[in-house]
Amino acid sequence: MQDEVLILGGGVAGCAASIALARKGRSVRLIEREPTPRHKVCGEFLSGEALEDLHALDIDVASLGAVPINFVRLAAARRAATAPLPFPAKSLTRKALDTALIAAAIAAGVHVERGRSVQSLSRATSNLWQAALDDGTTYEAPTAILATGKHDLRGHGRPKDLQQWVGFKMYYRLSAAQTADLADASELTLYSGGYGGIQPVEDGVTNFCCVVQRRYFASAGLRWEGLLAKIQQDCPHLAMRLDGAEPLLDKPITITHIPYGYLRRATEDGLYCIGDQAAVIPSFTGDGISIALHTARRAAAAYLAAEPASVFQPKLRSAMLPQMRLAEAAANGLNNALARAVLPFCLRVWPGAMRVTARLTRVTQPVAVAPQAFAN
Repeated sequence: MQDEVLILGGGVAGCAASIALARKGRSVRLIEREPTPRHKVCGEFLSGEALEDLHALDIDVASLGAVPINFVRLAAARRAATAPLPFPAKSLTRKALDTALIAAAIAAGVHVERGRSVQSLSRATSNLWQAALDDGTTYEAPTAILATGKHDLRGHGRPKDLQQWVGFKMYYRLSAAQTADLADASELTLYSGGYGGIQPVEDGVTNFCCVVQRRYFASAGLRWEGLLAKIQQDCPHLAMRLDGAEPLLDKPITITHIPYGYLRRATEDGLYCIGDQAAVIPSFTGDGISIALHTARRAAAAYLAAEPASVFQPKLRSAMLPQMRLAEAAANGLNNALARAVLPFCLRVWPGAMRVTARLTRVTQPVAVAPQAFAN
């Protein structure tokens, strides 16, 4: 079966690109391996840029229960410093967001294949890409968009994660006192093996998402219970926050080998790479969803303007490189023992530093720039 565009991956980036192209009359087939949207390892932070892009896609996050986030808080050991965010932000579970995006894609006329796993993507001819599925079905199109998130497709993988980052995510229902104290803040917690984020999401639930280096996880016995205890020992502020909290999942959601700092240099003709397949920014920035939407919008605009993927990809890299490198440098600083000791004190003296950092590590366009590629 042949379409104009094949999109592999039905997460934020894949859905956003499919909606943008279908609205412009293109025949799009979206292939997603999960039969239904599910919870994922994600901080679930929606920056101002992300909210602007979602609005252009007609996704009303407020109606989905999104929670306003007005402050950012940095916590290390027993100290914490708080500053207002320099842009509007909200928090929404990926399951709720992905459900709305899939529905919007179907409404836009996208041919959505769910519960179908792509085994390979290769050239059928010099002008056609062919996706082979696990049931033997094949789909062909002149253009393919790789949006498989943190999961690599054989033959189109990214470099290995040398630091061996492991991500964990758990939902909690905090005590009434801690819920009130966390309030409308996104809280970054620092410890010796990585960092974590905790913030409210819809229905009175709190998302705790963390990344650790594998050696830190190994020192905790390679078990979630041991890891959580070790993190709380390193960061008593987090222990205070989780005191009396009720875990809402039987076990944490996990992902391994996250290649932070990755920026795709080039691609093949007719293959646009977006989302985490284009760039993986350190999680502390809270810019992951925004990057997914941003790269989807730019890829759709490039395709509609007949800009080849081989031109689009290095242009995208060049545009994102300065902020990505700054985010990497900041992440390295967060993993420094001296920095963890003095940062909360410094930020109490100059809370504006967090606002400056939040602005400088944005890799997407300012909110004032209208995302025309997503418009109807």
